[in-house]
Amino acid sequence: MMQRLLGVLIIVTSLATGWFMMEFDNFRGQALKLSGEGITYQLEPGTGVATLALDLQQRGILDKPLLLRILARWNEQAHLIKAGEYWIPAGTTPEELLALLVSGKVTTHALTLVEGWTFRQMMAAVNASDALTHLLEGLSDEAIMQRLGHAGEHPEGRFLSDTYHFPRGMTDLQFLQRAYDAMTRKLAQKWEQREEGLPLMTPYEAQILASIVEKETGLASERPTIAGVFIRRLRLGMKLQTDPTIIYGLGDAYDGNIRRSDLKKDTPYNTYLHKGLTPTPICMPGEAALDAVLHPAESKSLYFVAKGDGSHYFSSTLKEHNRAVRKYQLKK
Repeated sequence: MMQRLLGVLIIVTSLATGWFMMEFDNFRGQALKLSGEGITYQLEPGTGVATLALDLQQRGILDKPLLLRILARWNEQAHLIKAGEYWIPAGTTPEELLALLVSGKVTTHALTLVEGWTFRQMMAAVNASDALTHLLEGLSDEAIMQRLGHAGEHPEGRFLSDTYHFPRGMTDLQFLQRAYDAMTRKLAQKWEQREEGLPLMTPYEAQILASIVEKETGLASERPTIAGVFIRRLRLGMKLQTDPTIIYGLGDAYDGNIRRSDLKKDTPYNTYLHKGLTPTPICMPGEAALDAVLHPAESKSLYFVAKGDGSHYFSSTLKEHNRAVRKYQLKK
């Protein structure tokens, strides 16, 4: 009798094991219930497979949470999943899901810092990003630079314009540190490769002039030519006399028009009154502006005037420049 019961038990156990293995194999290769093209899923730090499986079941994505837990232990992945934001495409199987979460290939977000932006414009874009964790919002410029470890530095122009990719949850402090370090490396590299004989004593002076060139340039092809004008003016001890510095010096008082009285307003950024460079950059210069300043075009031009189409007319004498002003600015 006992032998019969043992035999039946063995048969039942074998059938149950076979059924489970078949169910398990089907589960491993069966696509999760994902709507549309897929979903974005945020796996919080400290989340284990049991919590993950339960959450997926509650969302209607997974029918058998226990099998996901067994699969994770079977593949020795239970303690290897990494927190982060993931894109789970339609058609993903439980096995592929676990592989994704173990890989740590989280979804990245992008934020572009545009050349020509002021620090204020850059911080507005950083503060508007919902993918960053905000620690700096409401702090003064001085406090932000202090948090970055650069107390006493003016923030203008210190960050490299580029498109940065980052995972959700990165802090704005980490983001700014990355852009600051990128500018530091780029500027040092370009300074080492500069032309000889430039009237620029430090990389920071090159950064300042590049910011002015950035703001003066309408056509990218004119950057080296405009840079050449400013380089020659610095060599000759002439004032730069560039409107973007006036605008920056006016700050919030600038209403879209530069008046004669503005040209006489004594701010540190008034290059109509003061010789040499401004105390700081006036915007975030791009790489092309840095290259233009450190490799300016050869010419005799000392003046330029906007033609109204984004380009400029360049002159080597004041007489020629005045004629160009009458033609393009005064329309005479």
